[in-house]
Order: sequence, then structure tokens, then C-alpha cells
Amino acid sequence: MTSTITLAEALAAGTVVLDGGMSNQLESAGHDLSDELWSARLLAERPEAITEAHLAYFEAGADVAITSSYQATFEGFGKRGIGPERAAELLALSVELAREAVRRANAEGVTRPLWVAASVGPYGAMLADGSEYRGRYGLSVGELERFHRPRLEVLAGARPDVLALETVPDADEGEALLRAVRGLGVPAWLSYSVAGDRTRAGQPLEEAFALAADADEVIAVGVNCCAPQDVEGAVRIASRVTGKPVVVYPNSGESWNAEARAWAGGSTFAPEQVRGWQASGARLIGGCCRVGPEAIGSIAGTLAGAR
Repeated sequence: MTSTITLAEALAAGTVVLDGGMSNQLESAGHDLSDELWSARLLAERPEAITEAHLAYFEAGADVAITSSYQATFEGFGKRGIGPERAAELLALSVELAREAVRRANAEGVTRPLWVAASVGPYGAMLADGSEYRGRYGLSVGELERFHRPRLEVLAGARPDVLALETVPDADEGEALLRAVRGLGVPAWLSYSVAGDRTRAGQPLEEAFALAADADEVIAVGVNCCAPQDVEGAVRIASRVTGKPVVVYPNSGESWNAEARAWAGGSTFAPEQVRGWQASGARLIGGCCRVGPEAIGSIAGTLAGAR
């Protein structure tokens, strides 16, 4: 059911399970995502497929669905001839599709609380050239804030339970996003993409997480779209620096080749790792790219056994 308690309250009480990768679930259903809009293209072309992907994760044991708006921006849609009014409709639709998955899960007998997180990807995701894994776009904090604010306003207006400020490679962009969510009336989590103990742009995680320590809007901080082996150290830093619940959802361990637009290497993701992440302070746990419903089901089972 749609939860009668807030996600922040649930995190204070225990551990919550996130979903896994949207793109790999859509691809496994036969959808071609070799496009600059990635999964956001299906908002216009195959919205039902997105609802089905969310539902698969709820059925597997996820408590939170992250919307398909990661790569959905006014600028990105504009390149495809989609005007601002229609782009805003598609952004709002991403939240409604996740809500529809909640309704279907309820109808199928899922009775635990379920939440919807509206995905807000970094500036580099709009560029579709892999720069979301580097940061350092040559833009000021103010310019990045002005880029993000209109999309955030539309997504907040669709009333998700939380805004997922995710895969942020650069502390400057983290600062811009924190400015942009002020006054929207919807809580947020801030999640960096990291390499070791630094952001992808090379800043120490202590400094990056500290930006969110006093942000009342932020209910969790952490990492996503990173290698599983980078998670535990980052969890400890995030917990120590901010005192907030920590969110973690790494990739499978494979690496993304932006030129070939394909994944390479083997998976190093093991669901039993989540017990260590939980012990270090993680309270919102799931998977990102290449982590599917089966792995999320294993995470949910592992965490249920640890509670």
C-alpha cells in the first residue's frame, strides 16, 4: 500500500529496500535503449513497460521504486523535438507510472508500505557522453542550480515521496542540487557516484557529504552507480560526517563503456554484502545498473533475516 508513514520515519525505524536497475529490467523485456534519452524515451513511447518494470521490483521485495526520469530533462527532450509543455507532462508521468505500480502491487496482495522516489540524474546524464562519471563540466554551481531547478519543480509537483538526487559525480553539483531542492516541500536523498574514497570528480567524500549535513530537506546521503567494493567505506564516511541514514545502491561491478554504450566485465555484486553495509550505517539499500529483481529479492531476504 502507499505508506501512511514517511520514508524518513521508516528509515529511523529500520532498513528499507530499494529497487534495482530500470534500464536492465526494460532491456530484459526486449526494449531497445540505445538512445540518448535511454529509458526516458519509453515515457513517451511505451509507458506501460515502465510500470511493469517497477512492478517486477515490488514483487521481488523492493519497498521503493525509483522513477524513469534519470535522463529526462527539458534539454534532452528538446533535442528530440519535444517541447517544454510535453516534457513537463512526461516528467510528471514518470511519478504516476510508479504510483500505478504501487496500486497494482497492492491489488496483487503486497501489503507492506511502498514509496516512490523521483529520479534526478546529474547534468552529465543529459549530455549522454559518459560525463556523469567524471563531473567537472565547466559550469558554475549557480549554472548547475539553474539547470536542475525547473525539472525538480515539475517532479516535486507530481508529489513523489522523495526526490532521488542520484549518481552525482561532483561535489559542486551536489551543492547545486542542495540549493535547488530548497523550498520544494519534498524530502530528498543525495547520492554520489564514487571511486574509492572520492567523488568521481576527485573530491574527498568527507567534504562532499558534509555539504548535506545541515540540509533539513535531505533524509539520507550515500552512494550509487559505483563498484560494490567501494560501498562500505563510503557508508562509514557518510554516517560519520552527516549523522543521517545512508543510502547505497551500487552497480553489479561491471564497467560502462560510454563510447560503445555497453557494459563490460563480470559481476562482483553479492547480496550477502548488504549485512556489512547495514552494520556500517546503511538504511536504504538496493542496486543500480545491472542489478535485477532476483538480486533485489535476495537483498530483501537477507535484510529480513538480519532484522
